[in-house]
Amino acid sequence: MTQSSGFIDKDRPDYVCKLHKAIYGLKQAPRAWYMELSNFLLQSGFINSQSDASLFICNIGNISIYVDDIVITGSDPGKVEQFIALLSKMFSLKDLGELSYFLGIEAIRSREGLLLTQRKYITDLLAKMNMLTANPVTTPMATNSSLQLTSGTSLEDGSEYRTLVGSLQYLQLTRPDDAFAVNKLSQFMHRPTDIHWQAAKRVLR
Repeated sequence: MTQSSGFIDKDRPDYVCKLHKAIYGLKQAPRAWYMELSNFLLQSGFINSQSDASLFICNIGNISIYVDDIVITGSDPGKVEQFIALLSKMFSLKDLGELSYFLGIEAIRSREGLLLTQRKYITDLLAKMNMLTANPVTTPMATNSSLQLTSGTSLEDGSEYRTLVGSLQYLQLTRPDDAFAVNKLSQFMHRPTDIHWQAAKRVLR
């Protein structure tokens, strides 16, 4: 990053400008935003979750917030609206309405309750792996599978394998039935083989 035209002192070319606020795109920007928002939330009566630094909870109205983009949920709609109004006075924001898709998870409301699904996430992952037309299987791992570190031939580039297994790990949020297979595949991240690769693709089927 360089200083804007007009800010450089010809007599002191090595001097730099001190920023008083974060600039979008800098690696420090996310932390600066987190500190700004978290200070505001704490001053507004929220407490920070001990298990998730991005989760803030307010017992009055049972409002919780996940700090990335911001998701607000609560048992009292009136309290939620009041808090959104308070938030808009402090920050420039855009209310996108009811939650429908966040961090790869779809939220579908019905009379029975709230359904959380990763259907779109799965479809996008299948498309990325060119497996939209793959034949389905009944289990995520073959019943006679005995994967070992030395099974098969090492892949020249294991990055795609690691990307796929990482995606499968995130999928366990709504598909715990895949947990055993994904946990097994995670053991070969450092040196995956063609056999491991085929086993990982089977989970998608």
